[in-house]
Amino acid sequence: MSSVKNYTEQGGERTVIGGTLEIVAGGQVVGLFTPAAFQADSTATTIAGLVTDFNSLLAKLKAAGLMEPTNG
Repeated sequence: MSSVKNYTEQGGERTVIGGTLEIVAGGQVVGLFTPAAFQADSTATTIAGLVTDFNSLLAKLKAAGLMEPTNG
């Protein structure tokens, strides 16, 4: 076990961040998740319309892997 907060294990297969990971201007993190598809602002004027818009948003979050597809 290392005594420093941030380290890469021998072989480079695993990096442990025990402190703060700061991404400065111009820096990028890639490969963490797939962005969800665009969801237009709701213009619903009824509860039923709002439910439809909300369910569309949930479907897009699930398709992008940002939400579990089922409970459990």
